[in-house]
Amino acid sequence: MLVQEFEGRTRPALRRILNATGVILHTNLGRAPLAPAALKNLEQVATGYSNLEFDLSCGQRGKRDVFANRLLTELLGCEQALVVNNCAAALFLGLNTLAEGGEVLISRGELIEIGDSFRIPDILRKSSAILKEVGTTNRTRLSDYTQDINDRTRLILRVHPSNFRMVGFCSRPSLEELLQLGKDTGIPLLEDLGSGCLLDLASFGIKDEPNPRVSLQMGVPLVCFSGDKLLGGPQAGILAGRSTLIQQMRINPLFRALRVDKLTISVLEATLISYLKHRESEEIPLARMVHESVEQIGQRAEQILAQLVAPDSMSISLVDGLSVIGGGSAPDHGIPSRLIALRSPHIIRIEGELRQGDPPLIARVENDSLLLDLRTILPEDDLLVTQALRRCLDPGHAGSLGFDPANRS
Repeated sequence: MLVQEFEGRTRPALRRILNATGVILHTNLGRAPLAPAALKNLEQVATGYSNLEFDLSCGQRGKRDVFANRLLTELLGCEQALVVNNCAAALFLGLNTLAEGGEVLISRGELIEIGDSFRIPDILRKSSAILKEVGTTNRTRLSDYTQDINDRTRLILRVHPSNFRMVGFCSRPSLEELLQLGKDTGIPLLEDLGSGCLLDLASFGIKDEPNPRVSLQMGVPLVCFSGDKLLGGPQAGILAGRSTLIQQMRINPLFRALRVDKLTISVLEATLISYLKHRESEEIPLARMVHESVEQIGQRAEQILAQLVAPDSMSISLVDGLSVIGGGSAPDHGIPSRLIALRSPHIIRIEGELRQGDPPLIARVENDSLLLDLRTILPEDDLLVTQALRRCLDPGHAGSLGFDPANRS
């Protein structure tokens, strides 16, 4: 008993879990799983010394910014890039640097909450910029921006409403219109893109997740986006655009408080290299999950079902269903999938048993069924899912699940 208690107290509380929810970027479950190449690079950098701030070419002190910057400028086609610890930090640094004490124009329809009660207006105010709301919640016109520009206006902020969609009687100025307004007035535009999607999602009917490369090619002077969402990398906030704006943020004292460490840089660098090699679909787990076909998922699910024997009180079958991207991305789109469906009078107990297993297996309960979506399970972990389900159906667990071993088929 004492040994078990000691082991429990000394075991890391942050654990690896099996995500069978079908939510690819599950915020509560750590968002994007990392690529093997990224983990390999992380291990090499973390287990020894590194050239984090040492220029090997001249033997003098260097800057940690150069590693991600060289890849991001190539990948995005921008002049310069900077990495901080998340997208909220990127937005905060941009606002504080470019608009401290001045006004920032933003549509009322873009004053969104980004999760865990963090809101764009709160971040804006804490940056010491002055919030200037324009338009209405559902309709904002270009004239709403132009009529509120004055000598205190420092920035135009455009925020992608990534975690919701507004339909019906609604509108907002196009990106081209805001860019022209910026050129006419000399006021820079900062576009918060949220997820940082570099993947082609058109085949799934998802056409409204903005691509930072496209925005920069259109002439947006500054964009920010996340590293651990649709990019498929580590938690990070990426700022990219004109070198004059990036340099201003680079010398802001706040940058030192928000910068990332060698571990994040090593993972981000390896992730970006996969994109540059055009191997993201093979190497980055998120991209593999998004593009895995219904047929492939169905075949994997059938192989698991073939190894299970259910008691009479339970039925196990395959059903059609939908996976979702999650992480505040494409909230109104689902990706077709095949789900393992468990039906039983004891479904809540079964869910708890799987959740408290080793490793924990997290599924979702809908309409009195426990659903497992293998899209968010790595193929190499299918055996662990099978083992977790077999333990759950084992007669030795009958008491905890309410099964009668005598009725087991």
